[in-house]
Amino acid sequence: MPKIVDPEQRRAEVVEAVFRLVDRGGIESASLRNVATEAGLNVGSVRHYFTSHDDLLLAAAEEMTRRVENRIAARAPALSRAYAAHDLVAVGRGLTAVFAELLPLDATRRRECAVWLAFVERSRVQPELRAAADEVHILVRDATRRMLAGAGVPRPADAAECLLAGVDGLTLTGLQLPERYPPARLRRLLRQLVALALTGAD
Repeated sequence: MPKIVDPEQRRAEVVEAVFRLVDRGGIESASLRNVATEAGLNVGSVRHYFTSHDDLLLAAAEEMTRRVENRIAARAPALSRAYAAHDLVAVGRGLTAVFAELLPLDATRRRECAVWLAFVERSRVQPELRAAADEVHILVRDATRRMLAGAGVPRPADAAECLLAGVDGLTLTGLQLPERYPPARLRRLLRQLVALALTGAD
């Protein structure tokens, strides 16, 4: 009797193989052949679930987006309560917790950051990846702008963009220079970035 394969589980296994390869060797290492080998499949099996290499990369980028959004969403209720209460200190803590999900503070987030940056770079030459690359940025930017506006920060849109740019910089340096930017230092610098964004509050 042939083995019954759950298509969604198999697709998830293939996407995980993409993540491992991209983390180790960048997007270029995630060829269909390499992905198949990493997943313990043949190329034909991978093509059964993903019609092309671009389709596979898009699915992986969308899955990474979903994971990050879910973790941010888990932080949203506390941030919303702080916003509603006009509690500036709690807003700062909430924003820090949200942005901490985007930094390489542990093994899971380090890999996700490395894979995410690889997809962002690839989106410059593969436009279909752009939507996934932009989705998290827009989500966090707009939520941050609303929180900063509610906290009385002048020009909250500009402040949100500056804060996001600072977080992007911490992500990149945390990946490139982990010995100089260990998690404790990244957390401290993140708190300073959030505090700077809130200094203009009434």
